[in-house]
Amino acid sequence: MTDLPPILSAAELERLDDPVIADVRWTLAGPKRDAYGAGHLPGAVFVDLDTALSAPASPERGRHPLPDPLEFAAAMGRLGIDGTRPVVAYDDEGGVHAARLVWLLRALGHPAAVLDGGIGAWPGPLSTDAPAP
Repeated sequence: MTDLPPILSAAELERLDDPVIADVRWTLAGPKRDAYGAGHLPGAVFVDLDTALSAPASPERGRHPLPDPLEFAAAMGRLGIDGTRPVVAYDDEGGVHAARLVWLLRALGHPAAVLDGGIGAWPGPLSTDAPAP
C-alpha cells in the first residue's frame, strides 16, 4: 500500500491501484443516500456519517461524538475497508464530511485521502450501481 497525501486530485485517484472509494455526502437533515443512489463515483461505497463515523448523539457528547473503536472497525469492515487498500473519500460540501473518515483512518495509520473538489471534480460518468464491499 502506498503513502497518500491527505488530498488527491481526480487524476491522481484514477492512477491509484484498487482504492476503496467512499461517498460521505451528508446534510443537517441526515445522510444523502438518495443522492448516492442517483449517482456516485464508480465503485464508491456509501458511508453514513451518523452511524459509521459517529457514536450516538447525546446532550453530553454532542451531535457526532467519536465512534467506539470496535464499532468503527466493524463498520469499516462492512464497507470493505480492511487495511489492505487505500481509501479516497469525497462529499459535495468542500470535503468537510469526507475529511472525518480520512482523519479517523489516518489516525489509525491507514492510507486515506480526500478527493479534491469532491464529487464535482470527477470527470467521468457517475454510476448508480451499488458495489458489494
